[in-house]
Amino acid sequence: MVSTPAGTSALGLLLTERAVRLMAGAASFERGERYASTRRVKKLKSSPSEISATVAGTSHYQVRIWAYEGGLDYSCTCPVGVDEVFCKHCVATGLVWLRSLAGASKHEGLVVASDEPAVDLRSFLLTCEKETLVDLLVDRAEADELFEGRLGLLAAKATAGPADFEPYRQAIEAAIVVDDFVDYRSMYDYSCNVQEVIGAIEGLLDDGEDTGVIELCEYALECVEDATGHVDDSDGNMGDIREQLVELHHRACCSALPDPEQLAERLFDWAMHSEWETFLDGAARYADVLGETGLGRYRALAAQVWGHVPAVDSSGHGDRTGSRFRITYIMEDLAKVSGSVDEQVAIKARDLGYAYHYVQIVALLAEAGRFEEALEWAERGLAAFPERTDVRLRDVAATELRRAGRDAEAMALVWSELEERPNVASYELLHRYATAAGVWSEWRERALELLHEREAQARRGRTSTGGAPTTAGLSRLARGYDGHPESSELVKVLLWENDPEAAWAQAEDGGCSPALWMQLAALREEEHPSDAIPIYRDAVEREIAAKNNRAYTEAVDRMRKIRVLMDKAGRGDEFAAYAAQVRVAHKPKRNLMKLFDQQGW
Repeated sequence: MVSTPAGTSALGLLLTERAVRLMAGAASFERGERYASTRRVKKLKSSPSEISATVAGTSHYQVRIWAYEGGLDYSCTCPVGVDEVFCKHCVATGLVWLRSLAGASKHEGLVVASDEPAVDLRSFLLTCEKETLVDLLVDRAEADELFEGRLGLLAAKATAGPADFEPYRQAIEAAIVVDDFVDYRSMYDYSCNVQEVIGAIEGLLDDGEDTGVIELCEYALECVEDATGHVDDSDGNMGDIREQLVELHHRACCSALPDPEQLAERLFDWAMHSEWETFLDGAARYADVLGETGLGRYRALAAQVWGHVPAVDSSGHGDRTGSRFRITYIMEDLAKVSGSVDEQVAIKARDLGYAYHYVQIVALLAEAGRFEEALEWAERGLAAFPERTDVRLRDVAATELRRAGRDAEAMALVWSELEERPNVASYELLHRYATAAGVWSEWRERALELLHEREAQARRGRTSTGGAPTTAGLSRLARGYDGHPESSELVKVLLWENDPEAAWAQAEDGGCSPALWMQLAALREEEHPSDAIPIYRDAVEREIAAKNNRAYTEAVDRMRKIRVLMDKAGRGDEFAAYAAQVRVAHKPKRNLMKLFDQQGW
């Protein structure tokens, strides 16, 4: 329970019922008030600067509210709270804390829920007749398919003699198969139910029922694949469930040692036809179970399909279906199991429609110490993709050229990358090779000259149709975040070289992207706060323009930083006028105004 009196702590000064109402809005406040009055708030804890609780909703959510830099901050693990909204669970937590401080007698019904039930149910149930309890459980099972499945699992486990797997199949169906779409908010409970069933199946393996576990895992995987398109899997729960089932299946196979050829056929069938890549790595994962016999059957099945896969050249002609991807992966998996570099190269060479595929071949050969062949494949790739090729191809080709003692060609290659793509990544690539060759100073001068020339050309192009703005005009455009990518790359290069002053001067002259302006502002705010202030003010306007609660919170946080910078610059008296100006400009945005009210602006 709470021990710190309200009003004597940092939190007590800030967290009031009016503040809760303003942060939440009328609708969320009303819902939160209902939660507070129906014992949804549990495990409430507090300190002078923070309270936390578990709130029972669709699931159990963790809520925190704390004092932070003169204001309130909060978090909730519910889907709404994840978006940094002061949700109904936060409301309920705040209200229960406040009203428990004021005394339950003044606010009937708003009581902190104890972790112990009001009635000792266990003691009561122990006094009930067995038949009464059985009737209660059967009634519940008839109304709840999942509960019925759980009882079935317990009954099956308690039955003497051969295991009956039908209750497990029923439990799998009850937990995994879905009739309606499972939304994000329901996925936690859904996943927990599936995990419980997987745990029960794993228990069978511990009891020595390995063959049955194999069958149940495959059935569960079928159900998971059917259900995957009917759930909100934003957090990747279904992928985790599939991996758990596959791992359990593999453990059961290691124990049962099923017929290797039959297992190979099932694994290959799954790998070729599963939309969710189940058992796609079957050859490598199950090599210890398949042995030579099973791998031989698996390889024969794969070879039959692979023989019908056409080659693709640099023109890109050839099919790239999902089936092609799967059989290619399977063949690569088999080649890795065999350890044959030539086999892996041959598989990669079946599809040369992308420059990156040459990169992969070069890497395989170089790793095997076959450097002459690696260089040959790199040069073949450059010939197939001579212009605007994949930077990774030029990189590995330059590495092999240097290895062969052809430094001048390597430098020419990385220079062509900078000419085609005058950006910081190409500059870094040039720096790496020029430094290794001991010639960076001369190449750096050429590179900066090239980047400045490209920026000047772009600037001339921008002004040719709309008149030539003055330097001051360009600076104003830059400060208004009408930045230009060519100058942005120069700014990035100068920042990469750890020269923030030169980067600032370049940004002032030619502009840059909003993200770079923010980076520059962060670098200058300590010694040049007045330079950072206008950048942060523009950021506030962009954030407010997003028109959502998270952006409003970010804008207010930014304004608090602006106030600190104004004080540091000796301009503290300007903040009140600035805040008033923002308030007038955005007065119709009620949620933003609530945040302003909390700050006293």
